[in-house]
Amino acid sequence: MPGPARTVPVSSGGWRILVVESDAADARSLVDGLRRHGHEVGSVERGSAALGAHEDVDLVLLTLELPDLDGLEVCKVIRSVSCIPMIVVTDRGSELDCVLGLQAGADDYVVKPYGFRELMARIEAVMRRVRSQRTAAKQILHGDLLIDVSSREVSVDGREVELTRKEFDLLCVLASHPDTVIPRKRLLQQVWGDSWSRRTVDTHVSSLRGKLGGSGWIVTVRGVGFKLGNG
Repeated sequence: MPGPARTVPVSSGGWRILVVESDAADARSLVDGLRRHGHEVGSVERGSAALGAHEDVDLVLLTLELPDLDGLEVCKVIRSVSCIPMIVVTDRGSELDCVLGLQAGADDYVVKPYGFRELMARIEAVMRRVRSQRTAAKQILHGDLLIDVSSREVSVDGREVELTRKEFDLLCVLASHPDTVIPRKRLLQQVWGDSWSRRTVDTHVSSLRGKLGGSGWIVTVRGVGFKLGNG
């Protein structure tokens, strides 16, 4: 039976890959093959487990045949909160199934049975596109606040600010819409996947204000949500 997803750092040249596969034999074969190519690989059998394990990997290989959730819904939820590359690997081979998978947010769609070399070529193609997009990713400048999206670095008036993953994601959502009040519910959906309480947002906002050096950087709009301020 596949073990829990592993999140240890990979060696140079490898990626952290999460295999979401309900068939134990398919999962074992895929995990073993990927590990032979130098990647760190973990696997989960259920969609609910995938929703909690995708944050710390570089790529998700997702079947649509899951025992608890439809794979398309899992794909949609992950894509709503993350830009992580996803490749669907499934028995569903019709043109409609492929279209639905890509519309749900998958970067590629592979039908079983497949050749492992073909799968590796598709993985490498997807990861090349991701690297290219990240290289071209923009910087967000708002007054003294500078956010480098590609390197996930933040500075205020030249002072580097160390943020957690979720703090950065929260700040990035607000900074991407600097003149817009973002409701708490939307922040929960985009940053946490709508699985946490409203106090989670408040706690992270408070922490962000302290690290950025002033409460004015994030403005509370009572009864609605938050917007980016000017420090």
